[in-house]
Amino acid sequence: MSKIFMLLTFIGVPLSVIGTLMHWPTMILFTVYCVSIIALASYMGRATESLAIVAGPRIGGLLNATFGNAVELIISIFALREGLVGVVLASLTGSVLGNLLLVAGLSFFVGGLKFKRQTFNVHDARHNSGLLMFAVIVAFVVPEVFSMDMNESRTLSLSIGISVILILLYLAALFFKLVTHRGVYQSENEAAHHDEVPEWGKGKAILVLLAATVAVAYISENLVHTFEYVAESFGWTELFIGVIIVAIVGNAAEHASAIVMAFKNKMDIAVEIAIGSTLQIAMFVAPVLVLISLFFEKTMPLVFTMPELISMVTSVLLMVVISNDGESNWFEGLTLLAAYVIMGIGFFLL
Repeated sequence: MSKIFMLLTFIGVPLSVIGTLMHWPTMILFTVYCVSIIALASYMGRATESLAIVAGPRIGGLLNATFGNAVELIISIFALREGLVGVVLASLTGSVLGNLLLVAGLSFFVGGLKFKRQTFNVHDARHNSGLLMFAVIVAFVVPEVFSMDMNESRTLSLSIGISVILILLYLAALFFKLVTHRGVYQSENEAAHHDEVPEWGKGKAILVLLAATVAVAYISENLVHTFEYVAESFGWTELFIGVIIVAIVGNAAEHASAIVMAFKNKMDIAVEIAIGSTLQIAMFVAPVLVLISLFFEKTMPLVFTMPELISMVTSVLLMVVISNDGESNWFEGLTLLAAYVIMGIGFFLL
């Protein structure tokens, strides 16, 4: 599999540059861009897996989520610059649904096919459950409810205030997990992985991460310009492109890494990637995008549509119920995947 991604990278990235300079047909460019980003994401996944072995599952999962979300953050910034606020909000929704239902679902399902019962740190699961409830249900629902009786200016002010609080709380959560309570809730699974040998050394892994991120930034800027044409060609809405297409392409690194980790029975890392990435999207990426939008012509308040809100709240509640026991199996994974498909059909037909 790694050889296939290597081939796609060494073919896709040059083709992305050549195609852009020579103005190839938009649909071909869209396909090349998407394939190239996914291939680059595989390198990011391998690099973070190596760093996870050196630094531990928590930091490894955090690195994976951060660099995986960096792809979507970059795509979203360019989309905001083009005034595509609806696509950005939809992509944030898609990331929450994709991480909690698709990534976690595939991880639980694939890992469960090989191991009848898999375990992960129950203390982390319960800690993350509280943050998920806060980030999505409180911080996303409150602006929607209050904005009903507010004008655009006050709604934006409310969004800015909530964004600052979310970022501060996210930083506090990192300080809690990585500093004040690091190792306090270490599980047996985490201790068992210390003897593994990483594929790449620390220096090479960091270099690959940085190089892949720069390449993704260049391709993402061009990818954004193809959205309007692709939407018109297939009859897709901005909502569907954001929730499904942008979210899947933008989070390809986490998708691949979490599934591989689950197949290797490294469920602490797989769960940290899926839930940690969701928390980072809700508590850091989304509020940062709200603040960045202030520098563009069209600002982005933290107000989602009702289908987006209901889908995110439902996915959070389902994930909390399934993960709070610190165990997983293939059927629980299938349940999460079924929920994702149902919501995907809804957004496609909306």
